[in-house]
Amino acid sequence: MAKSGSRGTISPKKVIKYFTRILNKGTDGTQAAGAAPGASGNKPGGSRPLSSREGSMDLHGNQVELPHEFAARLGLKFNNLLLLGRALTHRSYLNEHSEALEDNERLEFLGDAVLDFVVGAWLYNRYPEMPEGDLTRMRSMLVYTEQLAEFGRQINLGWAMRLGKGEAQAGGRDRSALVCDAFEAVIGAIYLDQGIEAVKSFISPMLEAASEAILASHTIEDPKSLFQEWAQSQGFQAPHYITRSTTGPDHSKVFEVDVIVNDEVYGTGSGHSKQAAAKAAARAALERLGLA
Repeated sequence: MAKSGSRGTISPKKVIKYFTRILNKGTDGTQAAGAAPGASGNKPGGSRPLSSREGSMDLHGNQVELPHEFAARLGLKFNNLLLLGRALTHRSYLNEHSEALEDNERLEFLGDAVLDFVVGAWLYNRYPEMPEGDLTRMRSMLVYTEQLAEFGRQINLGWAMRLGKGEAQAGGRDRSALVCDAFEAVIGAIYLDQGIEAVKSFISPMLEAASEAILASHTIEDPKSLFQEWAQSQGFQAPHYITRSTTGPDHSKVFEVDVIVNDEVYGTGSGHSKQAAAKAAARAALERLGLA
């Protein structure tokens, strides 16, 4: 269990006043009012829709939630709201606001490690008959960028993120990489503030729904899908498949295919169709990575 992230006695009113002062300033220094968008879909932690009076406008007129509003909506009881505020702060915001002291990258690093453990332990207990190879593949699918970004979207995380002007205008609140990073940072903040059990309680409902969807779609059985999800989890572009050679007579051709990621051949496979050869190449790549 991690120690509480709270150090000393911090008045909640002072924390709320701090974030309100930062986020409520208009471009001319006056107060700007606005309502954050309501949450939709199923949310963990007893989430509820925002009222029309909650939320604030940031410096650039974007509707955002303050950290205490975000926590209240999701039923998160933080001891140290400054820790949550840090988890929601992208470095682009830090570059434009001297009063913000730290971005969320260190918490993102921690949250990534916490998620690997929590998801692995959850899968081990949830599927006691699942073999090790399938557990590994399932964990990879649950913690890759797009899936974590989807978890973030389920809780409307984008509207609580503090972004710089450029990132906000470029659609950063819905960009998978940014939402994924912020989600990992929030996990890190929950861990520091409340410990591993709070992380489990927060994410378990999401894992339950996502894992059932993966099993229902049989994604776990498709080596090409698995390898693509691994590549995306590493921040690489989608794999591409190149036919290296074609041999044999017309009625019984054998295709040899390479699968390439980041200009590197990860696997080679052969088969009587290009699709079969591509699957064999993806399977070889997974075996090379220890994922099959």
